[in-house]
Amino acid sequence: MRALDRRDVWLPVMGSLVALAWLTLAIWEQSPYGRFLDHGRWTEIGLAASLCRALPAGPVVLPALLYVTGWLLMTVGMMVPTVLPLLTIFARMTQDRPDRGTLITLLVLGYLSIWSAFGLLAHLADMTLHSVVADNAFLTFNTWIVGVIVLGVAGAFQFTNLKYRCLDKCRTPFSFVNAHWRGGAVRRQSFMLGVHHGVFCVGCCWAIMLIMFVVGTGSVGWMLAIGAIMAIEKNVAWGRRLSAPLGIALLLASAVILALNV
Repeated sequence: MRALDRRDVWLPVMGSLVALAWLTLAIWEQSPYGRFLDHGRWTEIGLAASLCRALPAGPVVLPALLYVTGWLLMTVGMMVPTVLPLLTIFARMTQDRPDRGTLITLLVLGYLSIWSAFGLLAHLADMTLHSVVADNAFLTFNTWIVGVIVLGVAGAFQFTNLKYRCLDKCRTPFSFVNAHWRGGAVRRQSFMLGVHHGVFCVGCCWAIMLIMFVVGTGSVGWMLAIGAIMAIEKNVAWGRRLSAPLGIALLLASAVILALNV
């Protein structure tokens, strides 16, 4: 068996990065700071409360920073495996370039930048929702309504044209790289290739990712399950056929929660 070529090192590196993200999340979840992965009132007690008081706009800035950090780890663990086919094709196309490692890194950074932006927006939306619920007595005692809405939206989105247009882009990595990689201004193009792919990836997966806000953003088990579903949808030959049954399952879950609480 030939020794591992220097140009092939990127794949073990990416695998190690994903494994490290999962390990960090698992340790974080089980640590005394595991509550920082979830949304709640943890900024009102202990060290987090002290930091919130000390920092300018601390009650807003600190939760956002901690949450985006956790979200970025989740993205690396859940979404980077789904983009490995694209990375493999890009690595082959750039295998003779001396700056190949830099270009792959820029592609990954571009991809993660879109998911980080989505995570920040989701965090802000979730904070707003918590504020609305806290100020509304009916919603405070009927928080199940939020779960019904999120699961219903996620299920319905599985049947939209936007879902399948974005999913098809994610499932044809060679065509995607061929359409977005021209070889000029290579560093900028590498980063933008990751950005463009991240946009389509968010486009096909955003609704499923919102389920994390129902089951708990700090649950590593649910992260693994949802990440596996998205990886199958995007990378396995029959994965596209999973979208409709998943949509039906989510709509049924929404209906069951509604029936049990009405």
